[in-house]
Amino acid sequence: MVIDCHAHLEHHSKPTWAEDDRKLIEAADKLGIDQLCCSILTPQRPSNPESFRECNQWVAEARERFPGRVPAYCYVNPGYPREALDEIRRCVEERGFVGVKLYNEYRCNEPVVFPVVELAIELRVPILQHAGHAHYFVKEQPRLSDAGMVAELARRYPEAALICAHVCGGGDWEWTIKALRGAPNVYLDTSGSVTDEGVIEAAVRTLGAERLVFGCDMSMTASMGRIRSADIPTQMKDLILGENLRRLLHRGEKHGD
Repeated sequence: MVIDCHAHLEHHSKPTWAEDDRKLIEAADKLGIDQLCCSILTPQRPSNPESFRECNQWVAEARERFPGRVPAYCYVNPGYPREALDEIRRCVEERGFVGVKLYNEYRCNEPVVFPVVELAIELRVPILQHAGHAHYFVKEQPRLSDAGMVAELARRYPEAALICAHVCGGGDWEWTIKALRGAPNVYLDTSGSVTDEGVIEAAVRTLGAERLVFGCDMSMTASMGRIRSADIPTQMKDLILGENLRRLLHRGEKHGD
């Protein structure tokens, strides 16, 4: 089974959201992707409880429209501690969501994030953390996390399962890979639109194939192509394309679909 660890469905404020969601599934079919782990993000951030609850409700409804295709992440803003924790527990325990999605409302090593990590540990679900290592200040994302911050969080919580998002999402992918060397409980998501050669091979050499998880983050053909064309054994590609993520999600199987 091929599983995309990082996908998004459209916010329903977009008039074409239903058609765009259908096209996403069609693209996955053409590329041989069996499942896409999805969240919906608010168009404007920071989000508030009403808006992130609405997003999670729409993801839950999408699972009914596309049965068996879209395991769900619960998106929250940790800046609303009680509401965020309540929403995560409800989504995982009652709705069968498979993980938590954190964006750029806070850096992942800020204390406000710690209760979310502790609950994810309790529920045995991973956290997909938006991240990037740009060579300039990203004005639109002043609290952007990078792999070094994700590694710091991982060392604080060695029981946590963390996914560092889109190594090919822009910025210094070599730095990102190296920053995760000492954080064995962090998985690196291979998604992104950057098409530099050698990313997967470098990540395998530095981290091992067991710590890479296939993702697209909507860059479908580029993300699949970099795995299919990588100069690594087929067994490693199988690990990256699905086996590693299946094992990671299996930790929380009591909450599964």
